[in-house]
Amino acid sequence: MAELSFFIGKGGVGKTTVSSAYAVREAVRNPRKKILLLSTDPAHSLGDIFKLKLGDRPQRIRLPKAGNLFAWQINAEKQFRDFLKPYREDLIDLIESGTIFSRSEIEPLLETTLPGMAEMSALIAIDELLEGNKYDHIVVDTAPIGHTLRMFELPQHFARLLEFLDIAGSRDRWLQQRFGGAHNAASEPFLERWQKMVTSVTSALSAERSQLFMVTSPEEFSLNEAVRSADALASSVPDLKISAIVLNRAVVGKSSCPVCAMRGKMTAAAKKFVARDFRRLPLFVGEDLGGPVLGASALAKFGDHLFGGKKAVATKAPASKFPAIEVVPWPKLAAPLVFTMGKGGVGKTTVSAALGFKQRASDPKKSVTVCSTDPAPSLDDVFQQDVTSRPAAVLGDKKFHALEIDSVAEFRRWAAAMQEKINAAFSTQSGGIHVDMSFDRQIFSSLLSIVPPGVDEIFAIFKILDLLPSADKSPESVVIIDMAPTGHALELLRMPERMLMWSRLLLKSLAPHRTLPLAQDVAVEIASLGQQVRELAKILQDPKRSCAMAVMLAEPLPDQETARLLASLKNLQVSVQAVFANRIVMNAGERCPRCTRARLWQAATLAGLKKRFRGKSAPIYLLPNLAGEIAGTKSLRQFTDELWQLA
Repeated sequence: MAELSFFIGKGGVGKTTVSSAYAVREAVRNPRKKILLLSTDPAHSLGDIFKLKLGDRPQRIRLPKAGNLFAWQINAEKQFRDFLKPYREDLIDLIESGTIFSRSEIEPLLETTLPGMAEMSALIAIDELLEGNKYDHIVVDTAPIGHTLRMFELPQHFARLLEFLDIAGSRDRWLQQRFGGAHNAASEPFLERWQKMVTSVTSALSAERSQLFMVTSPEEFSLNEAVRSADALASSVPDLKISAIVLNRAVVGKSSCPVCAMRGKMTAAAKKFVARDFRRLPLFVGEDLGGPVLGASALAKFGDHLFGGKKAVATKAPASKFPAIEVVPWPKLAAPLVFTMGKGGVGKTTVSAALGFKQRASDPKKSVTVCSTDPAPSLDDVFQQDVTSRPAAVLGDKKFHALEIDSVAEFRRWAAAMQEKINAAFSTQSGGIHVDMSFDRQIFSSLLSIVPPGVDEIFAIFKILDLLPSADKSPESVVIIDMAPTGHALELLRMPERMLMWSRLLLKSLAPHRTLPLAQDVAVEIASLGQQVRELAKILQDPKRSCAMAVMLAEPLPDQETARLLASLKNLQVSVQAVFANRIVMNAGERCPRCTRARLWQAATLAGLKKRFRGKSAPIYLLPNLAGEIAGTKSLRQFTDELWQLA
């Protein structure tokens, strides 16, 4: 059976670089073994880091030395479609025969409303790889931690799907059990096959079969998130244990550069933090030399440094001239609802807080609320106070609020309320009709438990939209949403159509009992949900009511992902007001090789960005790389003191 190694952590700590370096090193050190590097992040970067175009299946990677390494970026939609294909007709027949849903309603349900398609596809892929037994070692580059935890929990969610299918296909058996007689229909073979898959993956996701590398960086934000993630993992998937800690992007040694000196102090403090909070776990430290790690050769050297203790080797920087820039005022927000989007770790939370902070300073009459829908939020870190699911004033400003939405809890709260109403409605009946209704109640209950991809996050958006009515009537309120990383944020924006389909199915499951008062109440609630979805769809495509701010780092990997993000937003007809390039080295001292190298890489990236955006409407702003973390009033004021734009 293949060995499994998962690299988990907050977005932007370098999971793709670290996991790729580990996989390259393992392949070179064990040339007779077949190693697969698998990406489960909807916003893949494996192809970017190897400087290759990867397809839908595992592709061999050419290494600097002998070795068998393959890489695979899962195409979630294709993977799920291929998995479902052999069972599709049997599945549709089963649901159509056992429920009131028609084939035309079942087909889109199968395609779009299963729990988290990206995470689901990762589960399917891992099962197929384990069953195929073609690889000796599978190294998994995961999505940011919030969604990776969901992937680890998926066997439980998939079991709920199996329960729905089992109930849907058992009406005759269910009725005969209650009215007498025997029903000897054979169980569906594909349900048995799926149950075996759940059992197999559950067994693989254990400390005996899998090792977990928690990747973090010296920033306090990342370290705190690592601790929260470890606690969440222990709570939700107790069989999985963290095997080692990777402290990436560390700055070691003394430096006369104030930025690097501060980073050095942070690294030293981070080592003590890890020793205290992750006792007895191995620690691997990866040095940041100011440039990206690209290509198999550079990854092999970085792997030897990180996991073999060898000296770090810097990647040669391009000879690039920094493009012309000019100081400009901070932009006024173009709409009352602002989405801050980008790759994990680029500083979306910081930019969201900065936009709100600057908006309050420039227009004291206008109230601002910053909300996070990220499953791994960090607004409490940037505002240096507890931020919960209820709006609370931050930075001592009564008109500046923040909240972190537990989107899963919001959905479960709604579903529980609906379930309670349904139970009350159905339990008021008696006799034979009660038996028939009880079966429909089970169908409705199991359908409620199947969470469509992104539906929990969209419930968080609904809660945030409750803050907007005053903004629609007067320009006195602004809501800034700190989104989850790119892949899952885009899923949310694509969600309204799927959500409408799912709510229609819920309504139809109530149709036979439309005369019951409480069933009518539930139907009204679900219809209201559909109306909210339609309203959200209108808001997303109206530049006067909403807009997006894209945040990136001026580095090759974030740059390529940002290009894909902007193309997707254009297809979704979401207005982009600006692009923020964060952590720009504005003044690299000649005596600091690291900052000089970083600035050269940034210059090359910004030059390409300027060329691509020539003649486009969205301006490109530059934000400085400060010595410390951005947290609290003082550092936010310093961070927003000046803003630059590509001239």
